[in-house]
Amino acid sequence: MSLTASIAKIFKPNVNPNFWNQTTWAILRVVVGVMMVHNGQDKLADIESFAEAYVAYLGLPFPIFLSYVAAYTELIGAPLVAFGLLTRPAALGLFSTMCVAMYHHVSVAGLSLPYLELSAVYAACFLFFLVNGAGLFSVDALLANWLDATALSARAKQIMRLENAYQASTEKDTADAV
Repeated sequence: MSLTASIAKIFKPNVNPNFWNQTTWAILRVVVGVMMVHNGQDKLADIESFAEAYVAYLGLPFPIFLSYVAAYTELIGAPLVAFGLLTRPAALGLFSTMCVAMYHHVSVAGLSLPYLELSAVYAACFLFFLVNGAGLFSVDALLANWLDATALSARAKQIMRLENAYQASTEKDTADAV
């Protein structure tokens, strides 16, 4: 398998041909991505306070650094999910961030649904996109189609070279026989 084909597999989302399924999938992706951005902005607005109240509270090392990681994961990953570009890696980062948020909520309030609710819904959405990719109406789908076409074109050229080499060898054998 070529490098291009391997990269195409990473980008290739589930492309179920059902138009309404893919449309609602794209709407969910855009809404969740757009709504998530403000969380990163809120963290950056007062990073020290967030680091103390959330990251240090959990006993995690380097609270300021991890707070910046969480904020930039949300600021960069959420628009990537919304556009459907590098969706799986972005969704992995966002899913991980939401798992830490859920752990924090459980640590603070136990299994209180009002505290867990939003981070659990976000986590479930990002897990969905991590597993399934961005869907048919995404930049990832366009890239996967382009990479597949490039890989097919390269394979076709390779087959043509093999056929030409075979024809040249059979013509040489025929000429040598005469």
